[in-house]
Amino acid sequence: MAALLAGAAFVLSGCGLADSHAVWPEALRVKATEPPPLETPPDVKRLVASKLDSVFTAGSQPAHVRVSSPLHDPRGTGWTACVRAELISVIGKPLGTQTYRIFINEGAIFDRRQVETDDNCVTETYEPVEGAVTAEAQRSAKP
Repeated sequence: MAALLAGAAFVLSGCGLADSHAVWPEALRVKATEPPPLETPPDVKRLVASKLDSVFTAGSQPAHVRVSSPLHDPRGTGWTACVRAELISVIGKPLGTQTYRIFINEGAIFDRRQVETDDNCVTETYEPVEGAVTAEAQRSAKP
């Protein structure tokens, strides 16, 4: 009986290899799934400059907007970046510097979250967006 169980275990242990080395035609074999290709890194400065309303509320009057370099989002094929700005509250009081993590997929900001103290946005290097904001405003003002 033990020999029969050992033989069955041996036969079944090869099932994982059987499909890739089977004599079946290619069309009948299970294909290994390849991960989707990564998107090209986005131009975060231009994207944030053109879509400030995707990151900040209209009444917050963002000033001194700065962005970090994009990092690949480990949850998929998109990207993340950090955005900082001086903001004003709804009642007009300064909120100080606020930092958000933005999530970019297919060249668009699809989500944003305010960062916590343990987020790596705290240690990122930031570049000002002001030049990109001015260029974007000039582009949208042209007829």
